[in-house]
Amino acid sequence: MDTSEPQGRERGQTSGRERDGGTEKLNWIDRRREKIRAELDRNRRGDHKVPTWALAVALVLIVVAWVGLILYFG
Repeated sequence: MDTSEPQGRERGQTSGRERDGGTEKLNWIDRRREKIRAELDRNRRGDHKVPTWALAVALVLIVVAWVGLILYFG
């Protein structure tokens, strides 16, 4: 069972909110969840373009440069 799905509700079933005129908001939420799931699946497969270690190095360099500027001009 997927933990992101409410219990007792399968994919594709409509909720009371859809029948009451809230279809646009529910559809937006469903589309957003699907985009997030697709991104997580891509990341788990390793289809990301920049390796995690490269992002970590870039973050460290930015923080070190920022601290250096504060200490130099401060």
